[in-house]
Amino acid sequence: MVLAQVLAGGGGVGKTQLAAAYTHRALVDGIDLVVWVDASDIEQVITRYAHAAHAVEAASDRLLGKSAESDAGLFLQWLATTRRSWLIVLDDLTDPEAMQAWWPPSSVFGCGRVVATTRRHDAVLSGGGRAVVDIDTYSPEEAEAYLHERLSSAHADHLLDAQAAVLAEALGFLPLALSHAAAFMVNEDVACAEYLLRFNDSAARLDDLLPRAADTEGYGRQVAAALLLSLDVAQASEPVGLAVPVMRLAAVLDPAGHPRSLWAGNAIIRYLNTQRTGSPDGVPGAVGAAQAQAALRLLHRYGLLTDHAQAGSRAVRLHALTARAVRECTPDDAVPEVVKTAADALTELCDEVPWDDPETRAALVTNIDSLDGYAGDLLWQADGHYVLRWAGRNMALDTAIPYWQRLVGTSERQLGRAHPLTLVARRDLAWVCFRGHRDKEAFAVLQEDFTHQDNRLVLERPGPAVAGPEAVSAVGLLEDTVAVRQRLLGRTHPATLTGQANLALLYWSQGDRAAAIGVLERSLVGYRATFGPRHPYTISVDNRLHSWREQHKRRWWRRTRGPSAPTGSAEAGGDAAGPASR
Repeated sequence: MVLAQVLAGGGGVGKTQLAAAYTHRALVDGIDLVVWVDASDIEQVITRYAHAAHAVEAASDRLLGKSAESDAGLFLQWLATTRRSWLIVLDDLTDPEAMQAWWPPSSVFGCGRVVATTRRHDAVLSGGGRAVVDIDTYSPEEAEAYLHERLSSAHADHLLDAQAAVLAEALGFLPLALSHAAAFMVNEDVACAEYLLRFNDSAARLDDLLPRAADTEGYGRQVAAALLLSLDVAQASEPVGLAVPVMRLAAVLDPAGHPRSLWAGNAIIRYLNTQRTGSPDGVPGAVGAAQAQAALRLLHRYGLLTDHAQAGSRAVRLHALTARAVRECTPDDAVPEVVKTAADALTELCDEVPWDDPETRAALVTNIDSLDGYAGDLLWQADGHYVLRWAGRNMALDTAIPYWQRLVGTSERQLGRAHPLTLVARRDLAWVCFRGHRDKEAFAVLQEDFTHQDNRLVLERPGPAVAGPEAVSAVGLLEDTVAVRQRLLGRTHPATLTGQANLALLYWSQGDRAAAIGVLERSLVGYRATFGPRHPYTISVDNRLHSWREQHKRRWWRRTRGPSAPTGSAEAGGDAAGPASR
């Protein structure tokens, strides 16, 4: 039988309510003594123990009354030796280390029980025969059932509608938030759908949507204050001054989680070094990846976020309501730097994640979506358009087309119709339309861009004097096409290799022989990896590369030895290789 249980969980999950229900059951069952202790401060624990010592006459009058600590010690001795049944509830334990000396002892006669509630996740909590019970939010079914029961009991069944489940999800299935929301709905006669609209209004604040006046379940605090109760303490703990900036960054990312590796990136480290405050000697120390990881573990111990390595690409999580509370507390002038840092950090991960890691790619897509939903136009001002395009290129086809349509519209509004990044986004839109067998739409998008592409490429890629605008435009379009194929399909995909071979032919035909040979060399590596060294495509590209190298050497020899000799059609390299002409 477990005699000491620690209910551990974040703010608002109902730890105190569970402890109260357990206490009520114990009283119904006829327990002799219950002592409820506010364990947020050790001095309060000692005072409460001292008062209990007098109540149970833990010692003779001669021994009692010397000091609060002495009386508290006598009470602990009494708990260990009495035959009377007892229950000690340590509510909101905030300092497990300091509590070690005042933890109720095991009962010699097995008649004592201890229940503690805490946000902390320190290893010391599980020592000394204590069992840690993790308390999480409701399941979706439990949350919806709570809403039904709570509104029905208030004779407000008419407030239940088809949006009840959606509302429960928006509230993150948090018992505290569901309790406040239900009471608000009853007080204001607001149905689930209407309350959901108010909640999703970005201008609405948590303290207005979930006011303390709606605290009917005895949580005792407003939601925002309850969720961030430990943040000030964490900010003053080692590593000092990093808790707040870490929370601000995590608050703009996906509540479902993001990879730990994000916090080892250069963008994050730069931000933490500029934002760190409150070091003991007044001189903030340099922050590295180790300090960033230590800050995550600190916030995990204080129950402000969760950091579980076994969760992989979703290792670091911050509850949606906690994130919203943090964002509401972030000064307006600090927001742009938070958004830019998050965008830069995601960019670093996007550039590193391999193609064969769909789980991490999916996690990055949802994190980019969360950042975009919060930052909006601010993300474009922070040069975040790269991650927005990356997300679109890694989406499933059914969501990619409407996503690119929205992104193109935003790019045209933010950057202009003829901006190079807008044209790239429109080409990506055309590409996903082709993939979705919507060829007419794809060709219409590309055709609308011909004039803009020609003007841009003529200005930005002024090719050889003998080349006309059409030739220059063709080079630019083919270069961009190859780059898009590399990002979407990979460097060794047949379509990418074909594009490289065709680009090499175009370079050669315009006289840029060094560029042609360089591209064909890279293409040959891909052909060998994809088709093998004996495949006809590989052999064709290899033969062409050998021929071009020989011709390039002869031209160099002629230039160094004398006047250039006339060249015939053979110097163009012969017929196009099979894969390069497809």
